[in-house]
Amino acid sequence: MLDYGSGNLRSAERALKRVGADVEVTADHRAALDADGLVVPGVGAFAACMAQLKAVRGERIIGTRLAGGRPVLGICVGMQILFSRGIEHGAETDGCDEWPGTVERLEADVVPHMGWNTVRIPDGTTLFDGLPTDSRFYFVHSYGVRKWELEPDETLAAPLVTWANHGCDFVAAVENGALSATQFHPEKSGDAGAHVLDNWLNSLR
Repeated sequence: MLDYGSGNLRSAERALKRVGADVEVTADHRAALDADGLVVPGVGAFAACMAQLKAVRGERIIGTRLAGGRPVLGICVGMQILFSRGIEHGAETDGCDEWPGTVERLEADVVPHMGWNTVRIPDGTTLFDGLPTDSRFYFVHSYGVRKWELEPDETLAAPLVTWANHGCDFVAAVENGALSATQFHPEKSGDAGAHVLDNWLNSLR
């Protein structure tokens, strides 16, 4: 698990250990590159997370791993920073640009979106495999990706995008080869979240 000063590391660490993962929390470049799978957590503001990520060369770690087909899982703001940009309070910050797209404020009567919500699970999913379609997950966020911008490519399999709704549709999870991410917190989502983490862990084997 990448420790770059942002994220609920201990909760995520405990949740991963409960499903059988051997977890090392580290900011070490080589350890993060060599791990079977790398979890990138994140809470708070997009700009602050990106600044902290760059301080430990985290964006290079993510890019290098993905270039070699090495699995990465982003959680909450750790998912948001994988997109091209984030806009908060009128200020735009560059993200890791692994996916095109903009993280922006949700259009809803009540923000933040905080609590349990269902998601629209796509066919062929690995993360949600074996879960009922009415499974609920725990969200805490004011911003999200409201438009999926990656154009179809005949040479590559299309990413699987899971959606949720809170006043507007937003991306709740993405599965794209070695790169997966969830806007919700699987470590706070009870049995359903543990199932998602277990599915991701099993995909590493």
